[in-house]
Amino acid sequence: MAEKLNYDVLKKSGYEGYVLKDAPVKVLQFGEGNFLRAFVDYFFDMSNEKAGFNGKVKLVQPIPNGLTDLINEQEGLYTLYLRGSENGEKVNKKRVISVVDSCVNPYKDWDEVIKTAESEDLLFVASNTTEAGIVYDPDSKFDQVPPVSFPAKLCVLLYKRFKAGRRGLVILSCELIDNNGKELLNVINRHIDEWGLGDDFKKWVNEENVFCSTLVDRIVPGRIRDEKEAAALNEENGYEDGLLDVGEVFGVWYIEGPEWLSDKLPFKKAGLNVHVVPEVAPYKKRKVRILNGAHTGFVLGAYLAGFDIVRDCMHDDTIRNYMNKMLYEEVIPILPLDKADCENFAAAVTDRFNNPFVDHLLMSISLNSTSKWKARNMPSFLEYIDKFDKLPKVLTMSLAAYIAFYSSKIVRREEDGLICVRPKGNEYKIQDDAWVLDFYYERKDADDALLVKDVLSNEKMWDRDLNKISGLYDEVLKDLTLIREKGAKEAYKSVL
Repeated sequence: MAEKLNYDVLKKSGYEGYVLKDAPVKVLQFGEGNFLRAFVDYFFDMSNEKAGFNGKVKLVQPIPNGLTDLINEQEGLYTLYLRGSENGEKVNKKRVISVVDSCVNPYKDWDEVIKTAESEDLLFVASNTTEAGIVYDPDSKFDQVPPVSFPAKLCVLLYKRFKAGRRGLVILSCELIDNNGKELLNVINRHIDEWGLGDDFKKWVNEENVFCSTLVDRIVPGRIRDEKEAAALNEENGYEDGLLDVGEVFGVWYIEGPEWLSDKLPFKKAGLNVHVVPEVAPYKKRKVRILNGAHTGFVLGAYLAGFDIVRDCMHDDTIRNYMNKMLYEEVIPILPLDKADCENFAAAVTDRFNNPFVDHLLMSISLNSTSKWKARNMPSFLEYIDKFDKLPKVLTMSLAAYIAFYSSKIVRREEDGLICVRPKGNEYKIQDDAWVLDFYYERKDADDALLVKDVLSNEKMWDRDLNKISGLYDEVLKDLTLIREKGAKEAYKSVL
C-alpha cells in the first residue's frame, strides 16, 4: 500500500511540479472543505508560483468535526484535478497544492488561531462557512472559547489583532449570499456594540480593514467517489491522498473593492482569472442570467425531447443552437455589462456544459423550476420586451416548455412530487413547492387553452399577471401546442 502524502513521500514519488514547503502564513481561512481548497487555495498556490507571493494559508476548521487531523497528517498537501472542456478539447490538469501551512481546530486550540490573527505577516482572511455562516447569533459571546458563530469568532480575532497594534486585514467572503462581505461587517458591528468593545476598535474595524463581497464561480464535485478510480490515481501518483480534490477547469473570482486592492492581492500579477471590481452585483446578474438562465431555459424541453445529460444536449445542434440564440440574442443585449465580456462568458458556458467528466442530469436541474424560471429567466424576458417592444421568441418557447414539462400526462400526485410521463418514455417526478404541484395536479384534465391562461395569470408564481403582456397568451399556447404535437425538439427548431 502506498504511503500517505507528505513532503518526503511527494519527493520520493518523483513529482516534478511546483512545491513551496516553507513560507510565512499570510492568509487565515475559515473552512477546509473541497470548494475552498479547489478555489481560494488554488489561486493563492498559483500566486506563489507565478507572482512570488511567498505565502501560506492556515485553515481553521469551522465546526467541531472536520479535516484538521488528516490535513496536518499530510502536512497540508493535497492533489487537485481540474477537469473539463476548453475550446472543445478535453482537459484534465493535475497539481499538488502546497500553499496550506496547517489546519487548526479552534474547539481544541483557540489560542493558536488567536496567535495567527495577531501575526504581523497576516494579510488576508478568507471564508466559506456556508449560507448559514454569516448570521447574527445572540448565543455567541466574547469570552467563549471559541465563540459559536463565524462572525463572532472573527470579531474576537480582530479585537485581539487591534490590541496587538497590528494593521488591518482584507477579508474575502465567499459565502453564497448577496453582499456577503457587507453582511459579515454588519454582524461584526452588532457584536462590537453589544459586547461593548469600544469606539476606537469599531473605527479600526470599519476604516482599517476591507470587507470584500465576492462572487465565486467554479463547480467543485470534490472527492472522487468511485473507489476504483481513486485507488488507480493513488497508484499512478505513488502516494495515498485522503484529501484528493476535483473541480472544473473553469474558475473566476470577482472581488468587490477599491482599485488599489488589485495590486495588494497577488492574483493580477500572477495572471489569474481573479478580478477586483467596483461592484459584484452586475457580475452576479451575468452569472444568473447566462449560466443559470441557460440551464433553466433549455433543460425542461430537452428532457421532454429525450435527453438526460447536459453534455449530450451540447452535442445536439438544435438544443445547443437554441441555447445560444437565447443567450446571444435575448439575454446578453439587455445586460448592463460589456457585450464582448458577456459573449466570452457565454462561450465558456458551452465548454462548461460539455464537461466530459460530469454527468449533470437534466432532472437534477429541473428541481424547483417555477422559482428558478422566475429568478433566472423572467427578468431577461421582461427587460427584452421593455427594450425591444416585442416578445423574445426563445424565452417565450422556454416558458411554454416549462408548462409542458409540468403537465405532460400527469399520472398522480405523491407526497414529494408530481408524477408525469415523458413523451414515448418513462415516468418522471417533478419536485417543487407543494402549492405549485397542487396547481398543476388540479388542472391535469384541463385543456391547454385554459391551462396556459391559468399559468400566466398566477400572480403567486410570477408576481404579476402575464396575460396582460400583449400577444403572450397566443404565442405560449401556439408553442405549447407545437411541443405536444411535434415534440419539443421540433418546437425548439421552429424558433431558430
